[in-house]
Order: sequence, then C-alpha cells, then structure tokens
Amino acid sequence: MKINIYYGGRGVIDDPTLYVLKKVREVLTELNVKVEQFNLYEEKKAIPSLPGTLKEADGIILAATVEWYGVGGLLMQFLDACWLYGDKDQLTDLYMAPIVMSTTYGEREGVQTLSAAWEMLGGLPCEGICGYIADTTSLENSTVYNRLIEKKAENIYRSINQRMPNFPASNQAVRKKVSQTKSANLTPQETEQLSHYVSDEKFVRTQKEDIQELSDLFRSKMDREQTDMLKVRASIGQIFKSHFRPVAGIHAGYRLTVEDAAGDRTTLLEVDNRNLSCTDNAAANTPVDVELTMDRRTFEEITAGRMTFQRAFMSGGMKMKGDFKLLRSLDQLFEFREGTQ
Repeated sequence: MKINIYYGGRGVIDDPTLYVLKKVREVLTELNVKVEQFNLYEEKKAIPSLPGTLKEADGIILAATVEWYGVGGLLMQFLDACWLYGDKDQLTDLYMAPIVMSTTYGEREGVQTLSAAWEMLGGLPCEGICGYIADTTSLENSTVYNRLIEKKAENIYRSINQRMPNFPASNQAVRKKVSQTKSANLTPQETEQLSHYVSDEKFVRTQKEDIQELSDLFRSKMDREQTDMLKVRASIGQIFKSHFRPVAGIHAGYRLTVEDAAGDRTTLLEVDNRNLSCTDNAAANTPVDVELTMDRRTFEEITAGRMTFQRAFMSGGMKMKGDFKLLRSLDQLFEFREGTQ
C-alpha cells in the first residue's frame, strides 16, 4: 500500500502542518505503508507533471497551512494540473484525506475547498485533520494533541485500506453533465517537445554542443571542489569557533553533517552560555538537541555569509531534526558575513 503526500505550504520552521505530517508519516510507516511526500514549494516547475505520480498511489493526502486566506496557490496549481493532465478514470477510485492547519482563521473552509475540488475531479474524499495552532510548540508538547493526530492517521489508513464507501455527491453529478473539459492527451513535456524549436535540427545540434561544453566545465569544477573540500574537512570546527557570538541562556548540542562526494564530515557543536566546544568526526550516537544535514555547497553559502541557517532550511538545502527554536538560534550564535570566512 502506498500513500502520496502533497504539501502546499511554504516549508517555514514553525509550520504546524509539517509537524502533523511528520506524526502521520510515523503512524503510516508503522502500519507498513510506503509514504512519499512531494513539497510543492520545491517542485514549482514540475507541478504540471506531478499528476503522473497519482497512478502509483492507493490514496493521497493534500496538506496545506492557512496563513492568511485559503490553502495557497501552489496546492491550487496542483489541482489545476490534475484537472488538465490527470487520468480521470484513475482518479475516480483514489481516496484523498485533507490536512489543513491554520495560524489564522479558515482551516475548516480549507478542508471543504480541498474535498469539494477532489470530488469535482471525481475522487473520493475521506476524513482528514484540521485545527487552529497559534504556536507549534503547544502542539509538539501536548500529549493529547499527539494522540489525536495518531488516531486521525489511523482513520485515514483505515478509510483507504478498507476502501470505505461514500455517498454520491451532487458536484460529481454536475461535473458529468456540464464540465466537459477536454483532456490533454499529451503531457506538458511532450507538448514542449513538439514545439518548433525542437523540430529545428540546427537548434537541436547547437543545444547538444552547449550541453557537452557545460559537461566538461562542470567536470573540471567538480575536481576543484573535491580539492577544496579537503581543506574544509580539516577546519569546520575552527570556522564555527571563529564566528561564535555567545547568547545568554542557550544550552544546546548540534550535530552538523556536511555531505560530499569525497566523504561526509560530522561535527559536534556544544553551546553552554558563553562556551563553545567543537568535535570533528563526532560519533553518530551522541545525543544532541538538533541534527543538521547539508551538502557542501550549502555549507559554503552559509559560512560565506550569503545564506542563513533558516533560509537554507526553508529552501530545502538543509535538513534538520529536533527543536525548531534552537535551529533559529544558530543565526544568532554564529555570525557569518560575506567576505569574512
């Protein structure tokens, strides 16, 4: 059994929907469900092709955060793509559970919007999760809320696995009578391939030559980057020590892993008020408050002062586990400015 999650939020640190999705994934994984999550803010250019991923799923979850008004444009773009490029016959047997959390007003309206849209596509909506959460910390620290999320996740699994029947909806009947939108027989990529540019042999030949030139350029660049990484691997701890700016009242442990083709490097940063200790090649089982994972390029952008830790997380260049508030403190503890590395 497989369930796809399509998250239409912005991916910010305090997004309560991200926490709910994390707990739902844990429950579904324990139930031997294969779960795949698509973050639409990372897939903006690929949204028109995402309906093709529905064919492999037994059910889906549409997740959004209401921060101002409605579920946001990215999720609506995905639903538009389902209408234009999705397999309508396949959608008629596909269950959808909405998860909408709000930091303002409108989570119930968001659930209704997603359910109605899915019914218009011919799909089968089932009970999801919605709620108003002003502070994500209150959600994380509440045993009652966490148990409620687990129960709701089990209900989602039960509805999809047992294929719970639904009463016919009037908007489905209306769709069959008046919504005769022509289905696109070609994917967006196939449509582009048939354009006059691709049919131009001279254009295609020029593109191939440019691609070969870029391949040679990047290959030589990668060789230089591997050499540079050897220098970085020996000085990660020193870099953080030289840019440490103590903040009173912070006691935290951070495990930073920099991934690279030449080999990953893990460094342990322990902050105790005005004191900082750095341990390279730290053991993976050392208990910490926050775990950070990023590639070498993101590490260089941060330490060069061109990107903050929070921005790296929001853009998907850095992954983290642990306390979100302590992650936010990193940009206060370590002051990187462009040109000072």
